Amino acid sequence: MSALPSSPGSPVAAADTHITVRGLSKAFGGQPLYSGFNLDFPRSKITSIFGPNGCGKSTLINMISGLIPVDAGEVLFDGKRLSETVIGYVFQNYRDALFPWKRSIDNIKYPLQLAGQSPADCEARTQELIASFDVRFDLNRYPYELSGGQQQLISIMRALAPHPEVLFLDEPFSALDYEMTLFMRDKLQAIFASTGTTMIVVSHDLEEAVYLADEVLMLTRRPTRVADVVAFNAPRPRFPKTLTSAEFMAAKAQCLDVFQREVQTKELAQ
Repeated sequence: MSALPSSPGSPVAAADTHITVRGLSKAFGGQPLYSGFNLDFPRSKITSIFGPNGCGKSTLINMISGLIPVDAGEVLFDGKRLSETVIGYVFQNYRDALFPWKRSIDNIKYPLQLAGQSPADCEARTQELIASFDVRFDLNRYPYELSGGQQQLISIMRALAPHPEVLFLDEPFSALDYEMTLFMRDKLQAIFASTGTTMIVVSHDLEEAVYLADEVLMLTRRPTRVADVVAFNAPRPRFPKTLTSAEFMAAKAQCLDVFQREVQTKELAQ
């Protein structure tokens, strides 16, 4: 099933749905951002979220992940509450997200320690991640002693440490240079290929949004609704040459058409 908006009042999600959002509402300063918002996110897929500035892309995943409260509505993960679900979250601002007083390796171990795992299990999982990412810099250094790309890598490893059922990524590569972005894209694909973890990625870069995704969730301006869901079925792993394929160009053009139609409609209404 695609990550399509559900019909109003729809009580049951399809079998291949992982995250069920029903009746989600949120307002800021008395102005509605989301109102009665219904949505299903598919299991074991990468869904990118794209839309105009200020439409609430990050707010949406922050509400789903429990980082900010909702005014109304319900979010379920395989029918479970958030408190019964293991999630990971990769923040855009990795410098603020990492604990500066902890060594990098201890930042990675933190969610495992929080879950009450033994020191031996924490160390074993950390070493597994180090091998998976082929980390060659000193993880005994503090985050502020590392480059931006290295810090974001630590953030991603920390988010993956507890084997999350769902991984949220909020513009995870926006502060990285292009070389590091390509590296991180490859690593993210490798993680997905090996784990099948459901991933929700917020991106302000349309090329990146399409390249990573199985589906691109296109949002409107506020009050925010779903404008369209664009599928991209190119085989994985994807490579830079994917960006020049006819399939990629068609999916990107469809997304751009939806985006421009929404912007033009808004301008005409003003």
